[in-house]
Amino acid sequence: MTTLRRKLLLGAAGGTLLVALVGGVWLARQIDPPGPPGATVSVPIEPGTSAAGIANRLEQRGVLTSARVFRVYLKVRGEGSDFQAGEYELQEHMAMGAVVHALKAGPKIRFYKLTVPEGLTLVDIADRVGKIPGRDRTKFLDAARSGAVRSRFQPSGVKTMEGLLFPDTYLVTEKEDEAAILGRLRDRFDQVASDLNLGDRPLPAGMTPYQVIVAASLVEAEAKVPEDRPLIAAVIANRLRLGMKLQIDATVLYALGEHKTRVLYSDLEVNSPYNTYKVDGLPPTPIAAPGKASLQAVLDPAKEDYLYYVLFDKNGKHAFASTAAEFERLKAEAQRKGVL
Repeated sequence: MTTLRRKLLLGAAGGTLLVALVGGVWLARQIDPPGPPGATVSVPIEPGTSAAGIANRLEQRGVLTSARVFRVYLKVRGEGSDFQAGEYELQEHMAMGAVVHALKAGPKIRFYKLTVPEGLTLVDIADRVGKIPGRDRTKFLDAARSGAVRSRFQPSGVKTMEGLLFPDTYLVTEKEDEAAILGRLRDRFDQVASDLNLGDRPLPAGMTPYQVIVAASLVEAEAKVPEDRPLIAAVIANRLRLGMKLQIDATVLYALGEHKTRVLYSDLEVNSPYNTYKVDGLPPTPIAAPGKASLQAVLDPAKEDYLYYVLFDKNGKHAFASTAAEFERLKAEAQRKGVL
């Protein structure tokens, strides 16, 4: 081996050793940063967040300098699958071992996920609140019907919060009781309705803001596909203008207090202010929690003269008609297709 080749090999080996040494020092600093930890920071971790998501959140808050290294660190230690959701008090530039210890110890404030889909009734929402540890469905329902917690869109004579709680996913802290949860859902509804200028714009068919919410709850309960919302809203607005009964099946089911896939002719005889086959105009309150799209549909209904609609396919699409004769034809066709 020539002297030159020997020098080159020794140089290459030395370079590799130097890179390894520098890399090892860098890695050690990621795992255990030099010096004491920094300022205290609050780190919220939502329910269902993965180990990778936790690592990214910790890097964003300055607790760690490398989410990637922390993910590998967790994997090597077999950790990261059982961290609880909640708000943690950590510090900037913590050692990874200390971070894992703090996460395993649990959050300062625990979070619970509350998901409220569109179209739920107040009773349905109370059932979901009652499934949160330490919460009681009856207490929530009593608070929601007491009139103590109110929406800015709620008329003075109405106590119930039916239809005034916004469907969304909420992170409930262990410190929030039933009334606080109710207030959170109310605040979110008021915010969305205000963003739509519900109280500050011309309204269709001479409706009040509260009646828009009532109509939106009907749209939410009846529409199965997004494109039907403004069309059903048009039917409601047109019938109100003409003084026609709304004849909406969802109001009958609400009057019956039942979840049924089919409304029977005998059901239409129920005596209730919510039975729009018997009473004129809108029901006295909403019948479900409308989402933003249904509120928007009532505020901006389709410019159509439709007065009728019927479920027309198994995907939930409705067919619409302007005359009773056309409606009967569509209804017969839906029955032949086995939809009704």
